[in-house]
Amino acid sequence: MLRFLIDENIPYIKGRLEPIGQVTYLDQNDFSHELASQADAVLIRTRTRANASLLENTPVRLVATATIGTDQIDIPWCDSHGITVRNSPGCNAPAVAQYVWSSLLHQDFNPEKDTLGIIGCGNVGGIVRQWGEQLGVRMMVCDPFRPDLHTSSLEEIMSQCDAVTLHTPLTRDGLHPTFHLINEKLLPLMKQDAILINAARGPVVDFNALREFSRIRPDIRMVIDTWEGEPAVDPEILEKAVYATPHIAGYSRLGKERATRMVLEAVEEEFGIEIDKSGLSGPYRPIPALTAEMIKSSYDPAEDTRTLRAHPSSLETLRHDYSYRPETGE
Repeated sequence: MLRFLIDENIPYIKGRLEPIGQVTYLDQNDFSHELASQADAVLIRTRTRANASLLENTPVRLVATATIGTDQIDIPWCDSHGITVRNSPGCNAPAVAQYVWSSLLHQDFNPEKDTLGIIGCGNVGGIVRQWGEQLGVRMMVCDPFRPDLHTSSLEEIMSQCDAVTLHTPLTRDGLHPTFHLINEKLLPLMKQDAILINAARGPVVDFNALREFSRIRPDIRMVIDTWEGEPAVDPEILEKAVYATPHIAGYSRLGKERATRMVLEAVEEEFGIEIDKSGLSGPYRPIPALTAEMIKSSYDPAEDTRTLRAHPSSLETLRHDYSYRPETGE
């Protein structure tokens, strides 16, 4: 019988693995080496650290996360110890695109005149770009991993665009590390009244530099969903940002269904079994007649901003209790 440790906050998963194995649901902070020593698979979300401390000398064969990010997983260590790592790429991309474009359009970003810079054009940035094309927006892209696109430098993006949105993973090494990618050197290049959106990972932006920059350039409009040092929230940036939300840009109902489906598919592939995935959304399908008004009416980040400002020390609770919103076009 297979044995599963599962983050209790992965939605729509309860009851699906019980017919094929022994299931233990845990709070994200309660995963331990002792419990992993009696598990074949560990299914997590953003906060649980999957590394040697948790997994060494255990029978775990699979670590799967119901998130697009993998910076909580020591992938090189898992690879070297024969543990399969799977994430859920693109699961929440339409929801993040909704968040980004709604934030822009509610600030009177003009699709006919303004230029959007997209830093990182993978699953999420790709849909942000696709929606921009449908809206007729001029866009510039920076992504060294997309040789198929005409890409611009970070300096060109920051100095020429009316809004800049970040969609990179968080990496600290390799040829193109993204830790503090947006820093004290790049921020001063931004145009007057430009918009900066971080719905990727908090530390992609150097928050110390951003705080200092916001004092010098109060014209810059910040949209912050992911925070360096989460679950702590920078109080000064919280107050100054046009929109400041508790890491919920990707929190749509369909996005959560896709993530759970991808985790279950990872279990199926690793162990050669079939799992009931009925009722879980499949891959995203483009919206054929997308309009700016459709996006604006589908979500307004102002309410989530008011909530976080009222409860600045409750980011984790606000995320946990968030009512998953409908996606644009749903």
